[in-house]
Amino acid sequence: MVLASGDPFWHGAGTSLAEKLQTGEWIAHSAPSTFSLAAARLGWRVESAVCLGLHAAPFERLVPHLANGARIICLVRDGKAAGDLATWLSERGWGASSFWKLAALGGPRESIREYRANSFAGGLAGNLVAVAVEAKGAQGVPRSSGLSDDLFVHDGQITKRPVRAMALSTLAPRSGERLWDIGAGSGSISVEWALCGGTATAVEAREDRAANIRRNAAAFGLAHRITVVEGKAPDALAALDAPDAVFIGGGLDSAMFDAIWSRLAPGARLVAHSVTLETEALLGELHQRHGGELMRVEIAHAAPLGGYRSWEAARPVVQWSVDR
Repeated sequence: MVLASGDPFWHGAGTSLAEKLQTGEWIAHSAPSTFSLAAARLGWRVESAVCLGLHAAPFERLVPHLANGARIICLVRDGKAAGDLATWLSERGWGASSFWKLAALGGPRESIREYRANSFAGGLAGNLVAVAVEAKGAQGVPRSSGLSDDLFVHDGQITKRPVRAMALSTLAPRSGERLWDIGAGSGSISVEWALCGGTATAVEAREDRAANIRRNAAAFGLAHRITVVEGKAPDALAALDAPDAVFIGGGLDSAMFDAIWSRLAPGARLVAHSVTLETEALLGELHQRHGGELMRVEIAHAAPLGGYRSWEAARPVVQWSVDR
C-alpha cells in the first residue's frame, strides 16, 4: 500500500508506480488534488490556471507562463522555497504580483494568507503545500515567432529575428514534436520550437556556443525540453532519435544532406538556410531533385547616412524547405 496525498496522477507518484506494475495489480483511490483545493479556496477556474510542480524543478519553468493576469499554482518544498520563489519573481519585475501561501489544505490546520511577492518574508516555518501567484508587473515572453535577439545570449552567431520568424513559420512546430537544430549557434531556433510545446536537440560543434545554448534553454525554463549535443553533423546525429523536423542554419553539404535525408520518416520537414554562393548552389540542386520550395529573401534596415537615413542591407538568405 502506498499513501500519496491528493491525486497521485497529477504531479504525484501514481504514474511512476503504475509503469512498474501490470494492469490489474494496482488500483488508485484519488482524492482532490492540491491544485483543486487551492483553486477552490481562491475561487479560480482550474482549467484556466497553470499548475506546476516545482519541488525539484527550477523556478525558470515559470518563464513561458508569466504574463499579466496569469494565475499560477505551484507545489513547492517548504517555506524557504516559497520565499525564494517570491524573491525570484521580484528580481524579474513581478514583485507586484499577488502571492498566496496555502498550507495544510483540507485539514484542521489549514492556513491561507495573501501577500505581495516583494513583501513576502522567506524562510517561514512549516511545510507549505502550495503557492499561488496572480502575475502583475513585467511583460511576459511573447508567444509569436521571432523573439528579440536581445533575449538570447550569443556571440553574433544567431538566426536573426526576422529570418528566425520565417524559419519557424516554415518548420511549423506542433506540440510533442522533435526538432534537430543543426549548427544551432545560440539555440534560438530550439528555444522558440520548445516554447511551442515540442522538444529539440541542438547540435553544435563549438564548446562555447554549446554553453550559450544551455544558458538560453535554462533562462527560458526549457532545459528539460532542449538537449545539447556537442559535435558536428552528420557524425553527431548517429545516436539521435529520428526527428519530425530539421533546421540547418548553415554549413550544409552533400554528405550531411544524404545522412539526414536517409533518417527522415515520410512527412518529416526539412528547412535549410544559406548565405554563401556554394551552399546556395547546393540548395538549388536539391530543390531540382527533391522539390519543395526555394526562396530568396533580402532584408534591409533603416540606418543613419550622414544627416539622413538610408537602407542598410543584410546578406540575402536562401531558404529551401521540403517534406520527406
